[in-house]
Amino acid sequence: MKPLKTELQDAETLRDLGSASVQIVHDLKNQLNGLKLYATFLRKRMEKSERPADELETMAKLISGLERAAADMTVLVRYGRALELRRQPGTDLARLLADSSDGARVEADGDTYEGDFDPVLLGEALKSITTGVGAGASNGGGEVSAPLRLRREGAAAIVEWPGAAVVGADEDPFRSLAGAQGLRMALAAKIIRAHGGEVGREGRVLRARLPLQAD
Repeated sequence: MKPLKTELQDAETLRDLGSASVQIVHDLKNQLNGLKLYATFLRKRMEKSERPADELETMAKLISGLERAAADMTVLVRYGRALELRRQPGTDLARLLADSSDGARVEADGDTYEGDFDPVLLGEALKSITTGVGAGASNGGGEVSAPLRLRREGAAAIVEWPGAAVVGADEDPFRSLAGAQGLRMALAAKIIRAHGGEVGREGRVLRARLPLQAD
């Protein structure tokens, strides 16, 4: 199949194509979840009948693959649909960053970082970026060696992830859509922008800027 040439497509056609694709992916995700249920049922039957270890291992890998595929499709569906923020005034960004850091160290000055944020969605976005940076920096290990940094700049908070090696030097990791992790980075950027923030990259540092509540 030849790739679509976007310059030959009008904006309305592309929007319709995107909406249709999201619905198709949603339906495929439901089918995969159904297959996972059948596979889980078969695995339990196999365990009761004392099947060979290699057969049980194969079934476990099949279920794991179905779960990963369904999870990736869920991210794609969410990326293609409008976000519904449930903001909570007074949400502490410093605590949110620490909770979503996956064990990475967070360096922050002694300022306050309260904002009008959706703690669930923003926490997910911060975690996705941290995981993406860790996967690139450690070649899949998922650990971030350099500490995350949080500082205040006027009425905004700046979050920095040093040591990023997510994509090539000339690519924007928030727009590359390179695989499942790239899609999660794009969704993270969408969530941050929905909060009135912005994301970017400078060398090996990823940076997010988020508005804070007025003192």
